[in-house]
Amino acid sequence: MPEKRQPPPTVRLRRLAAELRRLRAAAGLTREEVTERKGINAATLYRIEKARAKPQKRTLIALLDLYEATDSRRADLLAIQSGSNDRGWLRPFHAELYEEYTAYIGFESEARTVRNYESMFVPGLAQTERYAYAAIKGALPTASKRGVEQRVQTRMDRQALLTKENPLRFWAIVDEAVVRRAVGGREVMREQLLHLLQLMEEPHVTLQVIPFDKGAHAGMSGSFVHMDFPDAADPELVYVDSQAGDVFLETEDELRHYKSRFEHLQAIAAGPNESADLLAKLAQAKI
Repeated sequence: MPEKRQPPPTVRLRRLAAELRRLRAAAGLTREEVTERKGINAATLYRIEKARAKPQKRTLIALLDLYEATDSRRADLLAIQSGSNDRGWLRPFHAELYEEYTAYIGFESEARTVRNYESMFVPGLAQTERYAYAAIKGALPTASKRGVEQRVQTRMDRQALLTKENPLRFWAIVDEAVVRRAVGGREVMREQLLHLLQLMEEPHVTLQVIPFDKGAHAGMSGSFVHMDFPDAADPELVYVDSQAGDVFLETEDELRHYKSRFEHLQAIAAGPNESADLLAKLAQAKI
């Protein structure tokens, strides 16, 4: 009788596993030390941290106690655990809380390739600090100064993925409106355009612009990010930043839909060289 194939871990279970690994590392503990202190089977702990098994609630609480997790982190991870078998994930939006981005940032940091379509803003991985500040402040008019600064710093920290030893492969497609809108003013936008041109010189970065004269296209319904991962056991996923909050999609139909959309956008967008020419022209004209 053929062995029953185990379904891939859900996006929630993968996030729970990653957070538990991070908390253990922050506590300065090895897996062996955790098993000694809490009596958790070593193989079980390994499977939990690799998203191959869902931790029982009492096991999770024991780990959170040992790692001295904050109340907010404890509540968050317990909520993830309770729904860890569910496919898809919506994380509600809160203007003052940038912790909601930790799930996305975690997946992005583990990804091999990020394909990002943006209709309104320069992708976060490619933003300058001044552009990021203006973009976040404009999009979140009720956010506090501290909240905006936290988000900007987080966005700048994420960009280390593009300069590490084995950099993230990043393919961005943007609507022409993105490079023409003077976010932060003309000088800030000129600086941003020049930064994009510099990034495009890197072999692991590709940027395409969809010209206005292409008319209606598949990206007009909204921005999205598609990620794949080095480990074959980690399925691809799609992230959509909506007004309601962060949405993670992972079913085969959803992945097929967004992969098809990105391929269509690749086909209609100007090529990298033509896109670079447009950016240089706009930068010279100070948009």
